[in-house]
Amino acid sequence: MRPSLTNRTKGGSGETRGRKVNGMKVIMLADVKSIGKKDEIVNVSDGYARNFLFPRKLAVEATPGASKEVERKRAAERQREMERRAEAEKRAGALRGKVILVQTRCGSQGRLYGSVTSAEVAQSLKNQYQVDVDKRKIELEEAIRTVGEYPVTVRLYPEVTAKMTIRVQPSEK
Repeated sequence: MRPSLTNRTKGGSGETRGRKVNGMKVIMLADVKSIGKKDEIVNVSDGYARNFLFPRKLAVEATPGASKEVERKRAAERQREMERRAEAEKRAGALRGKVILVQTRCGSQGRLYGSVTSAEVAQSLKNQYQVDVDKRKIELEEAIRTVGEYPVTVRLYPEVTAKMTIRVQPSEK
């Protein structure tokens, strides 16, 4: 006969017996999927930290000194980020409204042989204004296949752009 549920003794595998239930705080040294990103302070179980994270050098225990070091790194990174953004804002201010002159071969009707690519625009930008921009950061609204003026957006930094104009002219033969 089965014992009733009310008569069971306490102390099975479900009790914590004085152990910490919430685990331990660790500082992540690398990104670990579903746990956290580098330099984050996360709560994990003791066993997971001791048996998996620590031996693989994926995390260290979050002591007060280590936590202060992480905060210092975060502050330094925020400062570098602000400096990079300010530099991009300065470059964008210098480039806004400028005209990029691109000379290329074309037919008698002003139709180009091929088209003007973002790589050619980046090269012209470097030659004319001494600003080195990656060709992937130049956004052409449409393919440039004829002589004329076209708007272009140069993305210098996330959320920092400069609107410019491309003037395509026929080259002297």
